[in-house]
Amino acid sequence: MSRTITVVGATGQLGRLAVEALLERAEPVLAANAEDVARAESGGTPAGIVDRLRLTPERLEGMAQGLRDVAALPDPVGEVVRGSTLANGLELRQERVPFGVVGMIYEARPNVTADAAGICLKSGNAVLLRGSSSAAASNAAIVAVLREAAASTGLDADVAQLVPADSHDTVKALMRARGHVDVLIPRGGAGLIRAVVEESTVPVIETGVGNCHVYVDAAADLDKALAMSTSPSTSPPASCPISTRRSPTCAGTPASTARRS
Repeated sequence: MSRTITVVGATGQLGRLAVEALLERAEPVLAANAEDVARAESGGTPAGIVDRLRLTPERLEGMAQGLRDVAALPDPVGEVVRGSTLANGLELRQERVPFGVVGMIYEARPNVTADAAGICLKSGNAVLLRGSSSAAASNAAIVAVLREAAASTGLDADVAQLVPADSHDTVKALMRARGHVDVLIPRGGAGLIRAVVEESTVPVIETGVGNCHVYVDAAADLDKALAMSTSPSTSPPASCPISTRRSPTCAGTPASTARRS
């Protein structure tokens, strides 16, 4: 696997092509998702979890829009954050560089596959995606689209790879792949995050579990603020509600608090 994406301008082009490919391949992606949903329903999976798993044409368009938004962002690689010149003429510079290979470990929602891959690739990283076994067919279809888009830009398709989800051993192998994987990012419930943090020998970026706060300006409409704060606690659990979208993860039903500033 290539450890970083070094083709100038490739990440933005990749994002745009991924959007096109995802929408063009909507039928096989939705068909693969239907397999996952049917298997979950026959196995007695709770309705709320099945809804998180389910993709629809509207949700697929939402995934495509997320990739569009990321592709439109400025390229972060090579950006100089700060710098100075010492008295002896030596120039010091802090510059943004890719991590290398990022491992993502996450739960049932297949839209995370596109979200995580889009962000990792945009920032110049290769990505290993280990989703839930319940979304195995969906994730395979989505990653196939992303790999095709990568290859069409001249990149190695292996910049995005799906880690098999048929055994917990693949998670353990990913968590112990120090020297091959540069950083792990778990996204999901508190139990998943804790397990990855405690058991991994690879550096981990520990995310939160979605308990966010809403800060309300003194001049704001308090009724509207209250509605925004209540919605995350009462909306369906299929996707992250509005006040948790700034959070790295959405697990269960997060609480929100409105405050005057």
